[in-house]
Amino acid sequence: MHIGSHLSASAGFLHMGKEALSINADTFQFFTRNPRGGKARRLNIADAEALRDFLAEHHFAPIIAHAPYTLNPCAAKPEIQAFALQTMRDDLARMEYLPGNYYNFHPGSHVGQGVQIGIRKITEVLNQVLWQEQRTTVLLETMAGKGTEVGRNFEELRAILDGVELSEKIGVCLDTCHVFDAGYDIVHGLDAVLEQFDRIIGLQRLRAVHLNDSKNPVGSHKDRHEVIGGGYIGIQALLRIIKHPVLCQLPFVLETPLDTAGHAREIALLREEAGSAQ
Repeated sequence: MHIGSHLSASAGFLHMGKEALSINADTFQFFTRNPRGGKARRLNIADAEALRDFLAEHHFAPIIAHAPYTLNPCAAKPEIQAFALQTMRDDLARMEYLPGNYYNFHPGSHVGQGVQIGIRKITEVLNQVLWQEQRTTVLLETMAGKGTEVGRNFEELRAILDGVELSEKIGVCLDTCHVFDAGYDIVHGLDAVLEQFDRIIGLQRLRAVHLNDSKNPVGSHKDRHEVIGGGYIGIQALLRIIKHPVLCQLPFVLETPLDTAGHAREIALLREEAGSAQ
């Protein structure tokens, strides 16, 4: 089982790796830049190379870089879509210094334009930022379906994939809170949900999992994360997910509302309960 948490990149790449190891994690996620803005810190190439060596030395699973929340590639306003294009292009260029890892983003909100227009705009941006030689896999995140979010069901993610020319560069990150809130009952029908995912998208596309409980019942379309075992999904269902033979080798990242010390306790709990304590 590969599990970690979301860490702050403010102290640098290598520091994140050491912090992850200190909480018994063997993967982690970080924001590429200010999550509520757009500014990125100056890239320290030596620090990125040091992290790359550290991850290999300690046998980490792939790590995940998360795009800022302000990124909306299907925005109605041209300047917002241009920001998404420029940001993704810059982020993916930076990720080449950490090859073989993942770049996750929320597909965006169509803000009243309609789902089909939103999907078309997302694919247009992806077709401009992806290139054949890139060594980073871009992940579409499953969404809860609040407001005008695109990616609220597997069919919408499939439509995005179908429009991307270099679709082999694209995968999916399944967020347990989001899919549950979107109406996929992973508590009582995990196998059925995975079968549906496989039929529509293909399980070979599933590259990572955001492991979160939910403050709201299935189908609520709210997107409010809860601590492990503290919500409507519950620890037993989350344990079934991390132990499932189809999922158990994927990187799992906690996005629960806790600090690093709290995530350390959750990682210890999950490893112990799953019988994978290290």
